Amino acid sequence: MSALTLETIAKLAGVSRSTVSRVVRNHKSVRSEVREHVLQVIDETGYQPNAAAQMLAGQRTNIIGLVIAEPASVIFNDRYYTQIIQGVARELNQQNQTLTLFLSHDKSEEPLLAKRLVQNQLIDGVIVCGTRTGDLFVPALLNSTMPFVVIGPNENRQVNFIDIDSFSASKEIVTHLIRLGRKRIGTIAGPKDHPAAISRLQGYKEALQEADLLVDDRLITIASYFTETMGYELTSSLITQSVDAIFAASDTLAFGAMRAIKEAGLLIPDNIAVVGFDDSAEAAMVQPALTTIRQDIFAASTQSVRTLLEVIEHGHEPAKQIYLPTQLIVRESCGSLL
Repeated sequence: MSALTLETIAKLAGVSRSTVSRVVRNHKSVRSEVREHVLQVIDETGYQPNAAAQMLAGQRTNIIGLVIAEPASVIFNDRYYTQIIQGVARELNQQNQTLTLFLSHDKSEEPLLAKRLVQNQLIDGVIVCGTRTGDLFVPALLNSTMPFVVIGPNENRQVNFIDIDSFSASKEIVTHLIRLGRKRIGTIAGPKDHPAAISRLQGYKEALQEADLLVDDRLITIASYFTETMGYELTSSLITQSVDAIFAASDTLAFGAMRAIKEAGLLIPDNIAVVGFDDSAEAAMVQPALTTIRQDIFAASTQSVRTLLEVIEHGHEPAKQIYLPTQLIVRESCGSLL
């Protein structure tokens, strides 16, 4: 028989994965007859629950883990992630909880970090941010008893997550550029394995197609990371394609684009309009001020903490998928304040 997981036990017992998790953690919310049935299946199969979960059954440490699935060198150069850390820390302080960060230096450390997460005996739950297609964190957590919440999209309906509609927001801001008369709109898209980046690129393409504008691959650049350096470097190739506007998939990328445009002796927005995504604190302070999509990063951080604490205390059946609103913030960098 293949290695037993929570999913396997859940299928054999005819219950959800989260029910098995709560039985293993000796959670009080499970009905006695369900608990007895699940324990019988566990006994018959010889399934060995996570040792940390057994040790801490019924106990709380009031320590929450935050894992960001990006190298540490990227995290502290991306305004989005630094605001996530600040927001989670602030809400945990208010909830009398303690934050511990799980960071990696590169992709090769991911397997070890994922193992440390699910076997950790000192944390009550985990918030995961910055997941990419094929990463190990969510699958590892799903097959463990560790409660967790994701900030960002996830296709698995068993995952609790907090997200925004990146597709519609991106389509809205590119449509705004089109209404201002921009026709050669380039984009600095995020990583090709980043779900939110994929949605933003799709929104960009949809806006062009609805306006009967050509989706030109020469005007599409892909950043490996959401960093200002990537924005700066990729803008050089877009300038050679005579773009009249650039949609950057994050404010941090947009800041790099603005620097490259100025160094090329071009004017924003006269020669090239620039728009971003996130509405970070610096967006209103750069010159010219950046038109962008506002997502409330602190609200996402707060909601992730509150949802995780609820999962730890009560469990969720079914899991919660929470979508927060976005807003187009029009400033000088696009060429119109209307």
